[in-house]
Amino acid sequence: MPTLLQVDFPTDGPWGEQMAAAYAELADLISRTPGLRWKIWTEREEDGISGGVYLFDDEPSARAYLAEHTARLSSFGISDIRALVLDVNHALTATTRGPLSA
Repeated sequence: MPTLLQVDFPTDGPWGEQMAAAYAELADLISRTPGLRWKIWTEREEDGISGGVYLFDDEPSARAYLAEHTARLSSFGISDIRALVLDVNHALTATTRGPLSA
C-alpha cells in the first residue's frame, strides 16, 4: 500500500534557489532511495520551516527512510523534527488526481 511521509523541521535556510543549489547533491541521493516514488520539497521562510512530502511504495520503505533522514538531519544539528507516516486511500486520491505513480 502506498505510504505518505511528511517531515518538517525548523531551519534558518537557505531558501528558494539558494536551497536548490545547496541541496542538489542531497536531492540526487534521495532520488535513489529504495521504495521512493517521489518527493515534494517544502519550505516556508516566514515560519522558518523546511521539509518534504514523500510517497513510498510501502510503510517499511517510508520508516527506513525516516530513520535514515532523521539521523542525517540530526547530524546537521537540526532538532525538533516532526514526521507523520500515513496510509494513502488510493480510490479517493485517484478521484482527486493525486500523483500516486512515479
